[in-house]
Amino acid sequence: MFHELRELIGAYKARDPAARTSLEVLLLYPGIRAALAHRRANYFYRHDMKFIARWISQRSRKKTGIEIHPGATIGKRFVIDHGMGVVIGETAEIGDDVLIYQGVTLGGTGKDTGKRHPTIGSNVLIGSGAKVLGPFRVGDNSRIASNAVVLEEIPPNSTAVGVPARIVRVDGQKTNYVHNVDQISVTDPVASALIALQEQINALLEKKANGVKL
Repeated sequence: MFHELRELIGAYKARDPAARTSLEVLLLYPGIRAALAHRRANYFYRHDMKFIARWISQRSRKKTGIEIHPGATIGKRFVIDHGMGVVIGETAEIGDDVLIYQGVTLGGTGKDTGKRHPTIGSNVLIGSGAKVLGPFRVGDNSRIASNAVVLEEIPPNSTAVGVPARIVRVDGQKTNYVHNVDQISVTDPVASALIALQEQINALLEKKANGVKL
């Protein structure tokens, strides 16, 4: 257990340049606190003490802003950066060395029974605000861009962006969607639509100010 905790703290220090000391990470990082609470909750969940498991997970949610269902399966060195608004569903499975940012949802669509939530492979990065919804797999070493909405399987070594998400790179090579996009600089289609609408409103207001009949 202590070896795994040291590994987890080391993963945070490696991923977050703002992390200064192991003690700071252990005591002050909400992702660490949520992971440790989930370990306890998952133990009770697997031993059919689901009320206690849920009680632990809800207390953790209140303290950290991170909601992990006690039934979720989480691998080693799982890093949640910032963490506020993260939601991980009951049947979600997460591999080793996964990094997710704030506002990420690993959820369901409401159409499935049994296995309802995604399986995330190892060494996957999921950007802030991304939603991965459904009982499919996101392959090892893949990247999900900020605010992407993923509704179907993502192959290994891929980069997915957009709403709904589309694959723009596989094994480091561009696909037919020729866009040089990284995890940070993805265009948000909703934001683009709002900007276009605001520009139209401004144009109408300018015409009205110039006495043009609308």
